[in-house]
Amino acid sequence: MAYAYVKNSNDALDVVQEVAYRSLKKIDTLKETKYFKTWLLKITINCSLDWLRKKNKVAIQNIDLENYQNSSVKHVDLPLKISLEDILNRLETTEKTVILLKYYQEYTFQEISLMMSLPLSTVKSITYRALRKFEKNIKKEDVYGG
Repeated sequence: MAYAYVKNSNDALDVVQEVAYRSLKKIDTLKETKYFKTWLLKITINCSLDWLRKKNKVAIQNIDLENYQNSSVKHVDLPLKISLEDILNRLETTEKTVILLKYYQEYTFQEISLMMSLPLSTVKSITYRALRKFEKNIKKEDVYGG
């Protein structure tokens, strides 16, 4: 997830190091151990956004579909991969985060709501708005060829 935000392996490792530090420092704030993964992912997102703000970089998430947990994707069509990355780059940071969590990490709306400290209805609205943007951009890609 850190790499999806900072788009550089070395920088992502820096973010992960900060995540480890913050999570160890704040482990006592974790109320239920069953939410450990969600809690850690929230820290990762926050650290990534902090890193981007600190470095004055734009939050661009280029997705490498081959490296995500969805192992059912055996063959990646390169033009499709490039188009999806381009379309994801057009989304706002919150929209990208929700799409990544929902469709690449396969979290439920409720889990995303907890992770991002947003109302469930807001998470759903963000998801549907992002999907409409996807659809609109895919139609443009089909008509104009990119």
